[in-house]
Amino acid sequence: MSAFRFFHNKRQFRVAREFSEIEPQEVLLDKLARDRESQELGEKRLEVPLSQSILRAVYGTFVLIAILFLGKSFLLQVAAHEEMAAAAARNTLRSIPVFADRGVIYDRYGVQLAFNGASFDLLCDRRDIPASLNIRERLLEILLEISGSHATEIQKVFEEGISPQVVIQKNLTHEQLLLWETRKTEGEGCQVQENIARVYKDGSLFAHLIGYTANISAQEFKDRTDYFVQENIGKMGVERSYQDELRGRHGKIVMEKDSFGNLVQEHGRVDALPGRSIQLWADAGLQRALAESMQTALAKIGVRKGAAVALDPRNGGVLALVSFPSFDSNLFSQPISVNDWNSISQDPDRPLFNRAIAGSGYPSGSVIKPLIGLAALQEGIISANTALETPLSLCVQNIYTGEDECFADWTFHPGRNDVKRSLAESINPFFYKIGGGHKEFQGLGAAKIKEYLELFGWGERTGIDIPNEGGGVLPLLGPNWRLGDTYHLSIGQGPFAVTPLQVATAFAAIANGGTLFEPQVVRTIFDDSLSETQEPKILKEGFLDAENGRVIREGMRQTVINGTATGFLDRIPAAVAVKTGSAQTGRIHADGQEMLHSWIAGFAPYENPEIVLVVIVEDTKVRQPAALEVARDVFQWYFSR
Repeated sequence: MSAFRFFHNKRQFRVAREFSEIEPQEVLLDKLARDRESQELGEKRLEVPLSQSILRAVYGTFVLIAILFLGKSFLLQVAAHEEMAAAAARNTLRSIPVFADRGVIYDRYGVQLAFNGASFDLLCDRRDIPASLNIRERLLEILLEISGSHATEIQKVFEEGISPQVVIQKNLTHEQLLLWETRKTEGEGCQVQENIARVYKDGSLFAHLIGYTANISAQEFKDRTDYFVQENIGKMGVERSYQDELRGRHGKIVMEKDSFGNLVQEHGRVDALPGRSIQLWADAGLQRALAESMQTALAKIGVRKGAAVALDPRNGGVLALVSFPSFDSNLFSQPISVNDWNSISQDPDRPLFNRAIAGSGYPSGSVIKPLIGLAALQEGIISANTALETPLSLCVQNIYTGEDECFADWTFHPGRNDVKRSLAESINPFFYKIGGGHKEFQGLGAAKIKEYLELFGWGERTGIDIPNEGGGVLPLLGPNWRLGDTYHLSIGQGPFAVTPLQVATAFAAIANGGTLFEPQVVRTIFDDSLSETQEPKILKEGFLDAENGRVIREGMRQTVINGTATGFLDRIPAAVAVKTGSAQTGRIHADGQEMLHSWIAGFAPYENPEIVLVVIVEDTKVRQPAALEVARDVFQWYFSR
């Protein structure tokens, strides 16, 4: 051992040999290496390389995933850039509408009938309402307190909303506005916005002519992409037909909001453009006189239903139009109460139904007789001097039973009568004969009668410029049609119906000598820079012989002088010509009397007509001259003012 020399510093430790020297740490490391090698040899396993198909599959999977990621990135960042940018903007930008003033509606003399008032609506934006349950519960309490609604109603509004913004309450009262001011700091996501509320002068007087506006429905909002959820829209009458002209162009203010829903800054503004105004052909004074007279006549005999139309026979302008019962248009300009809505919607007499123009109409009764007389004159069946025997009843053989079937007159008119007297006194047998014929006398026949009714526009819509017009009903002349059916048709009974407006357009053609106009409610559409007057629209003209028209007008004048209207219309300041009528309904009053529809149709002045008036009162009794009394009052007012 003395051959090894040790040093405290191991770097100096050496083992001397003949040709080299080995350091002690190398000896130790060599041993460790041999021990490690033997250990690894004991643990060594056989390695098997992956197959090419697996490698390809793995590689392909990575490539596919990379392509999908790249494709999606391209789609979002390039192809759908504008859409995504807009979506991002919507998350921070809000459009606050600036509602345009709706156009004013005037009567023919410039009297305002529909104009605008200020309104304030409470809205909430679902995008801005905090997610915190506690905050939402507090917000619900505030909304309930202000609106007075039930929690289920507000829940329904949020769930069924047609846009991110939902309307909680329209047309807030002064008290509701004050309450909101005290609580608005707690109403996160909600705000009060200024709106336009429609105001109708005499809302029930013009309800069926002008109509009303109400909040836009879900379907209307879907169909009209440029409308706002809190916007009011025309629902009936002129307000609906001329919605686009009256609405104008709403403006908007684009505001940026932060993540807490607070307004940060304004990003843009589009000014509102007021709607165009409208002047009607209607005369507000005449409308009032007509409505008040109708109300008086209905109350006098204890009925509620009726309608009336006044036209200018020179151009087809609608001078007045009423339907009873009516409703107040102003009810729909604000949130209509449940009681008011139930009162209107559940009324069996249907106040929203426009009896003057809508539905299938009514049996015409004897107001058809001037048209039957004209047809007979035009076809040469009779002349102005033709006089026919008019017995109390006219009997013909029933082709099925072989027995006589008799058609009686309402009163006896003995002897022979011409068309003028038959019109004046409404002699049924005369019209039975010229309509259906009798024995050797050849009448018009059902087909020819129908042809002339169509010539005067019956059986189809007139084209009036307010919605929901009905076309009436003309009879179907099938194989089972009998002579007796033609007799009924000749005096305005049987399976057909006509609206008061259709009667008015036909009588306007009689009054003006043979021009059938399309009735028009709107006369002029205008704004600060442009005025457009609606030109009269002629549907037919020149289809009546002037002399034949004169004969019929003379018969209608005799109705006033010494016929069925004598004592009512013979003291009017202007000469009036009319035809009265009573149409059977097939219903019976509680006292056993038959229900009739009381008609009158006429024009004045006789020599130069400027007004045609048609009135119908439903469910009158025999000899109740309700329609005559209305016509008397209206003509008296019109020619005395």
